[in-house]
Amino acid sequence: MTGPTLAAKVVAWQRLHGRHGLPWQGSRDPYRVWLSEVMLQQTQVSTVLDYFPRFLARFPTVVALAAAPLDEVFGLWSGLGYYSRARNLHRCAQVVVAEHGGAFPPHSTALAELPGIGRSTAAAIAAFCFGERAAILDGNVKRVLTRVLGFDEDLASATATRRLWALAEGLLPLRDVDVYTQGLMDLGATVCQNRRPVCERCPLADACVARASGAPLAFPVKTRKLKRGRRENAVLWLQRGGEVFLVQRPALGVWAGLWSLPEYAGVQALEAAWADSPGHGDWLPPIAHALTHFDWTLHTLAWRLPLASAPPEDLPTGRWVSVDTALTMGLPTPVRRLLDDQAGRRGTSAAGPQPDGL
Repeated sequence: MTGPTLAAKVVAWQRLHGRHGLPWQGSRDPYRVWLSEVMLQQTQVSTVLDYFPRFLARFPTVVALAAAPLDEVFGLWSGLGYYSRARNLHRCAQVVVAEHGGAFPPHSTALAELPGIGRSTAAAIAAFCFGERAAILDGNVKRVLTRVLGFDEDLASATATRRLWALAEGLLPLRDVDVYTQGLMDLGATVCQNRRPVCERCPLADACVARASGAPLAFPVKTRKLKRGRRENAVLWLQRGGEVFLVQRPALGVWAGLWSLPEYAGVQALEAAWADSPGHGDWLPPIAHALTHFDWTLHTLAWRLPLASAPPEDLPTGRWVSVDTALTMGLPTPVRRLLDDQAGRRGTSAAGPQPDGL
């Protein structure tokens, strides 16, 4: 299949069968497209559908986002996971306002220089908003192109990835690049799926090398796998009256900048620190939590201080806040679950939790 034929089939399929009702579609506003692209990284569309309108309602423009405190951005992002996206989103908004007068640059090369915007996201913004002939290569598009082309080079190699980028650029149509780009994304998300491709619904099936080989799941090829680690800690869920004690995580590392529970090296360290403290505590069932690079087991001690008692002097610097206030703050998913349970709100959060990432 030639490039023009492939593009024409993708465009025709998208217009008839692609997704058209998503709230960020049909817009040439770079702010809305950028926001949706960042939210959709490693996150399902169904989850983003809940977060996107609420985020826009609070931050309707890049200027509003740039002016907001990072804590407030984290609060609205809480539950989406991969919080480095929220930090980069805020920083990028500030750069757009400070260095570009509040207007996103109209070219993919300039967009890719902004914080948190990689080559593929920059191309998507440029294609959808400015009509630039720029190729995207997110996970969905890699899957579609490697299968259709039979591209069997290992994408763990930078050389192979550069070759796939070149092929993607060579397939770009001369017109309707926005429809073509959306079509590739839709094919990967709804038809050419990771584990269950629906080949009979694909407009490229007749020319698909992977389908002809009988092994579509063998593509894309990527041999280097992340070695997951394991970690175990204890956290203190300290309550006094209707308030809970939270500490802000360091600016670097896991859950950077989020508000969380005081953390201890392990169960024995936490028990020793609170052995002579007023009040009483109970150990909750361990929390098994998956992050990007490791699995984390958190042992939670729920401790209630009497109202008239002062906490130990060696308690880390933090804040006493009501549960309602805490739920508006940027919280890691396990902490939000605990507070939701206490408030009787489990199931009323915006969406199911995403892996927290870093």
